[in-house]
Amino acid sequence: MAARQVACSSCNLRELCMPSGLSAAEMARIDQLITTRRKVRRKAPLFRAGEPFHALYAIRTGVFKTCVTAEDGRDQVTGFHMAGEIVGLDGIVQDHHTCDAVALEDSEVCVLPFDRIGELSREVGALQHHLHRVMSREIVREHGVMLLLGSMRAEERVAAFLLNLVQRLQARGFSPSELVLRMTRQEIGSYLGLKLETVSRTFSRFAQEGVLEVQHRFVRIADVERLRSVLAQPGSGF
Repeated sequence: MAARQVACSSCNLRELCMPSGLSAAEMARIDQLITTRRKVRRKAPLFRAGEPFHALYAIRTGVFKTCVTAEDGRDQVTGFHMAGEIVGLDGIVQDHHTCDAVALEDSEVCVLPFDRIGELSREVGALQHHLHRVMSREIVREHGVMLLLGSMRAEERVAAFLLNLVQRLQARGFSPSELVLRMTRQEIGSYLGLKLETVSRTFSRFAQEGVLEVQHRFVRIADVERLRSVLAQPGSGF
């Protein structure tokens, strides 16, 4: 992993991973705190389960998956994370990471030293509130995944996954209907609790029905309303 200098005040993603409404003095303090970026190559780990926890990581570019190793040795994907999101929260409780974070494409992260964040958040109330929001959002996401895996059919799971993905991409200025999947069908299946064949069959069915246009990893949602109508509980997501 290569490291280089960074300033949050000049980053176009700061509104996604940093609190809004900071004064110039508060922004300068954060610039002093977050000084390093790391490049992580595709398929390389940002951190591994069992490693000591020292920092959170704000994703600047790229996509990561988080995963844990099941008892039978298989990797179980627990989440996909993109630019503007923070990874590493799993390490806070036990002072070591409980999952792997692996880059799905060449990526770059900003390093947030956790001990220094704790000190600064006591002085900058907005930062502490923002961290609480990030943690709360992660709890809500995990609750949504449990709902997804416990009560939805395969078609509903894939539909919810795609709708959530484009919603997050749209918030970052991308198309509300087109996306390039950085993860494989197998990784999607691991996350959704589905077999690879089921995921592939569901994509094919949506394409045949005119809901999606699929070319390898490129996906265009041709009929957003029909995709939403697949969900038994409209509005559910993760």
